[in-house]
Amino acid sequence: MGSNNKTNGLYKFWKILGPGLITGASDDDPSGIATYSQAGAQFGLTTLWTAIITFPLMAAIQEMCARIGLVTSQGLTGTLKTHYSKPILYTMVLFSFPAIVMNIGADIAGMGAVGNLLFPSIHAIFFSIFFTTILLVMIIYLPYRKIASILKYLCMVLLVYIIVPFLYKQDWSVILKGTFIPIIKFDKNYISIFVAILGTTISPYLFFWQATMEVEDRKLNKTIVINKKIMHEMKQDIDFGMLFSNIVMFFIILTTGTVLFNGGIHQIDTVEQAAQALKPLAGNFAYLLFAIGVIGTGLLAIPVLSGSLSYIISETFGWEQGLDKKFLQAKAFYIVIAISLILGLMMNYIGISPIKALIYSAILYGLTAPVLIAIILHIANNKKVMGKYTNGKLSNILGFATFILMTVTAVVMVYMQLT
Repeated sequence: MGSNNKTNGLYKFWKILGPGLITGASDDDPSGIATYSQAGAQFGLTTLWTAIITFPLMAAIQEMCARIGLVTSQGLTGTLKTHYSKPILYTMVLFSFPAIVMNIGADIAGMGAVGNLLFPSIHAIFFSIFFTTILLVMIIYLPYRKIASILKYLCMVLLVYIIVPFLYKQDWSVILKGTFIPIIKFDKNYISIFVAILGTTISPYLFFWQATMEVEDRKLNKTIVINKKIMHEMKQDIDFGMLFSNIVMFFIILTTGTVLFNGGIHQIDTVEQAAQALKPLAGNFAYLLFAIGVIGTGLLAIPVLSGSLSYIISETFGWEQGLDKKFLQAKAFYIVIAISLILGLMMNYIGISPIKALIYSAILYGLTAPVLIAIILHIANNKKVMGKYTNGKLSNILGFATFILMTVTAVVMVYMQLT
């Protein structure tokens, strides 16, 4: 009887999980994996502690975005369009478009390169084209319910990164020290990687996706009245999704911070370099798991990236939109998704290297996130928009802490780059 109750409890919890889990898992995309791998390879375990601090900050901002979506029945862009001035809206679109397309490009290139590592006789470009085609077909032809279900199960791919560090001997006292004793180095490279970590974990595209997916989920479940139960389930989903995302981030830094850093490999520019470097040091199995994880996370993250961009543009111009709609019902919406994927694919063959795209997108995210967080905080505290569901004290403390941290680190990074 007890085991049946446990099974039922787990099934109910799995049913609650949805937009929050998908958002959190999509945050650990190939470009994110490359950022965490570089942090571990370059600085060992001295950036492990960032996984602890980014969790509550991420969860607070994503919960605000989800709440805005639930209360207003609009995405963030729609809410901005309704309640704020057009310059704010257009500035946000202008900053979001290049960063998201660069991120898509970096992810497609990473998947292609890793496909080539696993099957060296097939060139990386063919893998990139293959994955782009698969994603386009999946996004255009499958209904939202099916896409959400596929994305939810793809999240499980990330578990491979939790397994990898246990495939070889670890010094857990050093790991505990790196986790709970923050080390900050005031040099250009460390601050840049710190901003990249913040920009990769607290990414603007996730804000838009989260709010819009809550609206889609609400339509799907025919939810008319928002009550405490729905808000509580949404918060559980967000908290679990963001915790899962940060645990994966922690283990990727742990893997590269012990294996690569201790093996004398301190410069990792791409995900395939990280996978290749692991092979002689940690064995074939670790290398294989790491590589498969990159492809799985790309398949998970690219629909989120392209979807969030299309929602931003479609809501801005008042076009018909939604992953639950068929192609002929929302042509412009799906054409934006197709263009973003094709631009991302082409970007790798017009002289922009994936690592530059990754760095530029992470820095753009790091610079634009404070502006968007300020706007989200304003909306979430606006009684005219949110009614009785405005921010509580803890949400505001964590939200303003995120804003201050991301603003200060972005300013310090720009100052260090210029001087």
